[in-house]
Amino acid sequence: MRKSIGLLALSAVAGLMLSGTASAAEITLKLHHFLGPKAPAHSKMIVPWAERIEKATNGRVEIKIYPSMSLGGKPPQLPRQVRDGIVDMAWFVNGYAGGLFPRTEVFELPGVHQGSSAATNLAMGEMYEEFLAEEYKGLKPIWLHVHGGNAMHMVDSEIRKPEDLAGKKIRIPSRTGAWVLEALGASPIKTSVPELPQALAKKVIDGALIPFEIIPPLKIQEQTQYQIEGPGGKRFGTTTFQVAMNQKVWDNLPADIQKIILDNSGPEWQKEVGNVWDASEKGGLGVATKSGNTHVVLSDAEWTVFEGKMAPVVDRWIEEVSSKGIDGRKLYDTAVATVKKHMK
Repeated sequence: MRKSIGLLALSAVAGLMLSGTASAAEITLKLHHFLGPKAPAHSKMIVPWAERIEKATNGRVEIKIYPSMSLGGKPPQLPRQVRDGIVDMAWFVNGYAGGLFPRTEVFELPGVHQGSSAATNLAMGEMYEEFLAEEYKGLKPIWLHVHGGNAMHMVDSEIRKPEDLAGKKIRIPSRTGAWVLEALGASPIKTSVPELPQALAKKVIDGALIPFEIIPPLKIQEQTQYQIEGPGGKRFGTTTFQVAMNQKVWDNLPADIQKIILDNSGPEWQKEVGNVWDASEKGGLGVATKSGNTHVVLSDAEWTVFEGKMAPVVDRWIEEVSSKGIDGRKLYDTAVATVKKHMK
């Protein structure tokens, strides 16, 4: 009798483990990304958002986060992993996807990002349905965002004018970043963020276009001596990102869960994400300067020279996307005006 009761108890426990208790999640979503768990993007953005969704759904949804490409593959493969359903969700750099998001690319161009990541994020959200949605087939973007902007990080060269970049090999975040460097006379080198420390240490590259926030997790201060930006925090363009879900996974979610996810990923969250990234910039730069690195802030006159050199990048982009049937001029002008509106 005791043996039978024991077996019944074990069976009940096993059944609970398989089917879940009343408080267990009904839906588990895997979110894959390329940075480590110490990166601000992971600890200050992705984790808090996942926790917010789990709380808002009263535990019905669990989002399991897999950093550092721990589910396999390389960062450029993340968009395809989501589209193919290998993972449910991913956070990735749009530029890693090789031109799959030409409309969204407008936000990477010089002159669009005007010093506030929050303003740029809100502009992306506002423009999504009318201007951007067409290029996201197979994906359900949950939110789009930018980082604090691409500063110049140099191993041992202080940059004050475009001529200082002549012949230098600089890491690029995207093809628009490559165009910027070409316009400035440097040689663009494509490499992902996790590969940066080794590339800098071995002098495979002379510098990199990256934001300041990534300095601490990758210890960039140990491989560089100079961190360079324009006056008032102006940068050499920025990088666009997205958190996206596989479209079929999204379509199979209950309508109330979809609404909760979108409600917690809208303008207020986009603004919060922008503020998190901009705050992380200060912390990252502080790590570099405390280690003895030089923070170079270009004067207005110096920056004007750089702006003049970078201006043709916008025309190049407009010409290219217009050849694909996209009204590049309208898209660029709208992006600049919408970001400016949110700056106020």
